Amino acid sequence: MDNYLRVGVITTTHGIRGEVKVFPTTDDPNRFKDLKTLFLDTGKELLPLELEGIKFFKQMVILKFKGIDNINDIEKYRGKDLLINREDAVKLEENEYFIFDLIDSKVFTEDGQELGVLVEIITTAANDVYVVNTSEGKEVLIPSIKECILDVDVDNKKIIVHLLEGLI
Repeated sequence: MDNYLRVGVITTTHGIRGEVKVFPTTDDPNRFKDLKTLFLDTGKELLPLELEGIKFFKQMVILKFKGIDNINDIEKYRGKDLLINREDAVKLEENEYFIFDLIDSKVFTEDGQELGVLVEIITTAANDVYVVNTSEGKEVLIPSIKECILDVDVDNKKIIVHLLEGLI
């Protein structure tokens, strides 16, 4: 599953012609406009679905897939994830990463001491916050700013941080 990224979750059906409401898990729901194929994670297999139509309603995206023209054909997939191939993902700028790639990275201080493991990233208006669980079972919150996050090595799942005074 490392080659796929979740972009949404089917929440409910919309009408009787096979449309679904999707809660987007991407930071820009408009990116659905650029997609041609999504993969439905049925729990047993990845089912490729070709997009036929897209609409936006409040915080939701309403999708119509080719060949699914009846509410009964799609209703059973409520709560299921919609994925894309990693190649179809938006291109990242320098020092940008997919959250999925960072989770479970080992976090070290700049002097080489192991701090813990990155377990969650909280998105805030100002900046992301890295949640690190230490070996002692404590939780350390580190702002994702250049003063704190010194180096990210996605391939080796290793992050080096500078701890500002008061973070621990």
